[in-house]
Amino acid sequence: MKILVTGIAGFIGSHTAERLLSLGHDVIGVDNFSPYYDVELKRLNCKAMLEQGVTILEHDLREDDLSGVLPHDVDYIFHFAAQPGISVTSTFEDYFSNNIIGTKNLIDYALQCPNLKLFINIGTSSIYGLEATYPEDKAPKPASHYGVTKLAAEQLVMQKSREGHMKACSLRLYSVIGPRERPEKMYTKLIANGLNDKPFPLYEGSQTHLRSFTYVGDIVDGIVSVIGNETIVDGEIFNLGTEAEHTTQEGIEAVEEVLGKSIEMNVVPKRAGDQLRTKANIDKARKLLNYNPQTTLLESVRSQVEWYKANFK
Repeated sequence: MKILVTGIAGFIGSHTAERLLSLGHDVIGVDNFSPYYDVELKRLNCKAMLEQGVTILEHDLREDDLSGVLPHDVDYIFHFAAQPGISVTSTFEDYFSNNIIGTKNLIDYALQCPNLKLFINIGTSSIYGLEATYPEDKAPKPASHYGVTKLAAEQLVMQKSREGHMKACSLRLYSVIGPRERPEKMYTKLIANGLNDKPFPLYEGSQTHLRSFTYVGDIVDGIVSVIGNETIVDGEIFNLGTEAEHTTQEGIEAVEEVLGKSIEMNVVPKRAGDQLRTKANIDKARKLLNYNPQTTLLESVRSQVEWYKANFK
């Protein structure tokens, strides 16, 4: 199958593209290599794929003419590209243009692909709001510009499924961790600061926040499981993540255990819109996609520490 992966240079997009390659698919990627974080890290993510012959196009989905840039003979589209996370440096315009306009342009392109079997939107647990413990039919209550715009993007995709114009589904991911996690995210920053004896900026009160910290390999298992299940997943939303809950403090302690050292904490003011609790309800994915994440928090952290040391230490 010929598969287009948007945001292929990012954390989860790059892992998914590599899995698709290992399954024998022909993968084409597109990424705008945004300077949201170090572009060289994104190019490092792409290095192995380029060596295997993957075509990676450098293009911004916010530009209208995608049909003149992207191939029309793709069978699947996995849409990861987005303005990620909750960040004080990102404006509403950043979230709006990347998450809504970019998705709308990609949909318009997808409708011109005659072989398209399924459009897979990559959503987020932030769509649910401050508490993300619910099944997929729970009314969303996003509490950040990120969550609001990702919900809008999801609904733009699902609209086309409801209208019968293309088959589509959306996957809401929960607190993904592991090798290639973005540098400003919790675990990469914890590992970096621990190894370099720097204090970690801990948001006030966040040590008690609960999370479904899910290993990226387990997330990718769920993502690729939609291939061949177009009839089952069309028009559906699925939560993907682990059912195991851990506090932020337990996450810190896991990193300290793997590093064999304590990490100094520097408490900073709370971050607006930060979720208080995420616990993936995966009953639907387990039933329809045989989804069954197994990697423990400690195993995930060990893998991420090994990756960090191999590339940055």
